Amino acid sequence: VQLQASGGGLVQAGGSLGLSCAASGRTASRHCVAWFRQAPGKERDFVAAISRGSGTTSYADSVKGRFTISRDNAKNTVYLQMDSLKPEDTAVYYCAARPCINTALYYSLIDYGNWGQGTQVTVSS
Repeated sequence: VQLQASGGGLVQAGGSLGLSCAASGRTASRHCVAWFRQAPGKERDFVAAISRGSGTTSYADSVKGRFTISRDNAKNTVYLQMDSLKPEDTAVYYCAARPCINTALYYSLIDYGNWGQGTQVTVSS
């Protein structure tokens, strides 16, 4: 499956942005998907994940309560709604996918074999 991330941009602290990750391929709905982010000079970190059927989601502590991951399997698209953004949320955001079963979730970079190209999110103070 191929992934295309979009929706990044510049926003003031406290604002909102929505990211999209469009997947191509007939098996896209059988993949669980995660968002990761990488700030300049830092490692790529887990942000949020969603199971193939949307039954299970998980978030990094740093974004819990502010970000919401969702998916529309009819559109082969996963979304990341980001509210109450902070300057420390500034990073390149990547979506990643892998085949999985039912409610399974994965949190590590090495668990994912399919990656989108990344989209820049900049939060000004």
